Amino acid sequence: MTFHPNQMDVIDRRQVEALILGPMLRAFQNEIGIEKTNEIARTVITKLAREQGAQFAQDIGSNQLEDYASNKDAWRRNGALEIEVINSDNQEYSFNVTRCKYAEMYKKLGYPDLGEIFSCTRDFEFCSGFNPGIKLQRTQTIMEGASHCDFRYSSKKSK
Repeated sequence: MTFHPNQMDVIDRRQVEALILGPMLRAFQNEIGIEKTNEIARTVITKLAREQGAQFAQDIGSNQLEDYASNKDAWRRNGALEIEVINSDNQEYSFNVTRCKYAEMYKKLGYPDLGEIFSCTRDFEFCSGFNPGIKLQRTQTIMEGASHCDFRYSSKKSK
């Protein structure tokens, strides 16, 4: 049996990544500075997220918003995210995250400042890789101290 990381729950993958990348980024922060280290990490992770978004569209055989929304269970599995859906149709998918176990996990691991890079920064680029016509607006995250994350995806259907 061949192991594939996509078979893991996303929160488990992020924990494994943080256990490896966290100490490495801390070492680089000490050597070349926090700002430069975080900039490099963000660049690499957003590139990976774009590629993963494109692969996700290929894997589910669609890049439409309604299919994106209906296939996001891996991110929420085992209560990793508690959400309240505001609207979900073929042109809009809006929800608030009211509990984020990703933020809780990064804090417990000692990387609350890196959680945004490891997880939140991926959201926009993953979406862009999935379908550049789908736009995400988000003004706040639990990871950065807000009471909730406000995800607002929109898609303009071609006529």
